[in-house]
Amino acid sequence: MKNLTRNHILLLALFVTLGISTKAQKGSDVIRQVSCFDSTLKFQADSLKGVLNSQGFVVVKEATMTMESEYEMPIIVPLAEGSWYHIAFIGDKTSKLHELRMYDYNEKQVVYQKHYGDGKDGTNIISYSYIPKFSEYHMIKPVQVNKKKKTMCGYFIIFKKVK
Repeated sequence: MKNLTRNHILLLALFVTLGISTKAQKGSDVIRQVSCFDSTLKFQADSLKGVLNSQGFVVVKEATMTMESEYEMPIIVPLAEGSWYHIAFIGDKTSKLHELRMYDYNEKQVVYQKHYGDGKDGTNIISYSYIPKFSEYHMIKPVQVNKKKKTMCGYFIIFKKVK
């Protein structure tokens, strides 16, 4: 009888351990932002920073990120009510589509921009001004579609008007 009870306890412990390890593996399916470097994107970002700086904007946040073709990369940022922001996303020049959606805290889409092209004439840059109505977190989701590359670099910058 004692062996039977001990076997049941060992079997139960085995199932619990398997269940925990399965949940841990499922939790690893998280999108993580990984930085990257692309000299062309860096040059375009520096040019954009120069233009917007001369208009009284300063960089609040900037990041490069490795992106996978056709997958959104969510970025969550706090924005202050009434402040004037300029948001820019620069994608790989070889991507055929660059798209950006921005949502407020209530998940209402407040910005949508889509650029088709081959990166010539700045079609790889999505840039817009935004003044939030409330101080709250916003989610920005850029995406690129590239038939030649599975992963590519993206550059994201938030400017704020100070002058």
